[in-house]
Amino acid sequence: MRDPETAEAAALMMDFARRTGLVGDLPPRRYLWTDAFAVCNFLGLARATGEERYRQLALALVEQVHQVLGRHRDDDPRQGWISGLGEKEGGEHPTRGGLRIGKGLPEREPGATFRERQEWDRDGQYFHYLTRWMHALDQVSRDTGDARYNVWARELDATAYSAFSYLPDAHQPPRMYWKLSIDLSRPLVLSMGQHDALDGYITTLQLRATRSASFPASAGPDLAGEVEAYRDMALAGQWVSPDPLGIGGLLADAYRVAQLTALGAVKDGALLERLLQAALNGLQSYVRRGELEEAADYRLAFRELGLAIGLAAVRQLAEGEYEHEKPVADRLESLRAFVPLGEAIEAFWREPGNRQSAAWSGHRDISEVMLATRLVPEGFLALRGFGRRAAFHKADIGPRLKSSPPAGTARMSGAWLPRQCAKNLFYAWRAFRILFCSDITRRVASNTDMSGRG
Repeated sequence: MRDPETAEAAALMMDFARRTGLVGDLPPRRYLWTDAFAVCNFLGLARATGEERYRQLALALVEQVHQVLGRHRDDDPRQGWISGLGEKEGGEHPTRGGLRIGKGLPEREPGATFRERQEWDRDGQYFHYLTRWMHALDQVSRDTGDARYNVWARELDATAYSAFSYLPDAHQPPRMYWKLSIDLSRPLVLSMGQHDALDGYITTLQLRATRSASFPASAGPDLAGEVEAYRDMALAGQWVSPDPLGIGGLLADAYRVAQLTALGAVKDGALLERLLQAALNGLQSYVRRGELEEAADYRLAFRELGLAIGLAAVRQLAEGEYEHEKPVADRLESLRAFVPLGEAIEAFWREPGNRQSAAWSGHRDISEVMLATRLVPEGFLALRGFGRRAAFHKADIGPRLKSSPPAGTARMSGAWLPRQCAKNLFYAWRAFRILFCSDITRRVASNTDMSGRG
């Protein structure tokens, strides 16, 4: 019998599959970021339920993404694979030319005026979408044992690094473009994504580790030069972000790094600590702004759910079978105070009334898929077969608002109460207030009967 979270995630994902043409008679409507999470969700559902049909949906989605986003748009005079390869070779190497974003409007033509608001709706290629797809492909490889998906991920990585990275001049360090044209021939947005090089670094470490551990004889690029270049750019960057989606990404990356470290694929002991510290600084700033106390119309679900997914990783990091050095254990102890925020976000967006807002309906696909990721996070967060990790259980993800020490705290860093500082107690109280009090306040203000609430 399925638990309620798994059942709800399955319903969300099947609705998404029908609505976007993965199953049924509707034409395919693919969007790379959303589809990367969806592939991971279907893999997670296959593990959680034991039903092979979900794994087959993950594989079908990969195929459809490559057939749609690996080719030129229907309204583009260019046809075929965006890599320029012939039909047969393009099918064998579908990621070699990158993958389109999947936006509704065609890309900006050469020489056309740049309009920032309109650019958000135009097609092209985003580096951070490509790294999400690399991760999804790698998850498929490790789930199925089929090396092709890891090869495709590494081919995509090599293409993306070559196209997006550049030297401004001989006296400046390398940088990366944020957005390129569909054929990767020209930049559309010159600025550099804050975490792009970091995403590239950690994802490339993951892809190389998968090959080394599972497919040492497989074809495809080695990525040795790419991983060093990503590392240099990433370590020179500033990682602290006030954006909840960015903070969640840092936390998910931290969990990947912990798993890769357990495998021996990461040698930099300071990387995990720096990721956690950047996330902690961002969280403290984010909570102070009070955005989670706003009404649904003023909130973007998918960005908040990105944070909630990252907070699910915090519990796994803190209570899984990992041996942390004291600086990492201290950061995790501080971050645990924010775990209830993830539960608050999940509870808010699981409420049907909050999903009637224009902000939700305007981003329905990405919001529902990322809610499903929060409900069944293992497919996205856990690197299957990598190192030592605790199994995901829903009971381990929710908040523990008790006076007793959280499980595993003593093992990590000594006694609980003596190590709690005032600011962490403040953030725990703020999370409790957001989780329980804001809903009560709204109901009292609207004169809604609360007697039916459990």
